[in-house]
Amino acid sequence: MRILGTAAPTRTGPERAVGPVWSETFVAPIEVDQHMIAGRVRFAPGARTAWHSHAKGQYLHVVAGIARMQSRGESVIEVHAGQTVYTPPGEEHWHGAAPNSFMEHLALIELGDDPATSNTWLENVTDEEYADFAGGEEQR
Repeated sequence: MRILGTAAPTRTGPERAVGPVWSETFVAPIEVDQHMIAGRVRFAPGARTAWHSHAKGQYLHVVAGIARMQSRGESVIEVHAGQTVYTPPGEEHWHGAAPNSFMEHLALIELGDDPATSNTWLENVTDEEYADFAGGEEQR
């Protein structure tokens, strides 16, 4: 067992986001055989990622606020603090904060053999897509 160090400095991003998003990676591979990355991501009200997917899927655990999330072809859902969402490998999705709430989540991602292709970024989420929340369903 060994201590891996402290968290990387908080930075704004990802590059493919609408609105202010801050991220901090606290687990990143340091050896060739390590494939897990974990980080804390905070969104200003209404901010969201672009559509994207992860080669080996992603777990998101909301720790504060209210999230809005959507998988391609499905309805927008709201996820509350304490809830966890899993997006399967290759599933196109986006996530962000509800319009009146900062939101913070932990992201757990298993990287593929080529970390450069572990995430695929697509087009930005439009205001119409973001606003298409009918309410009701809180988690998948």
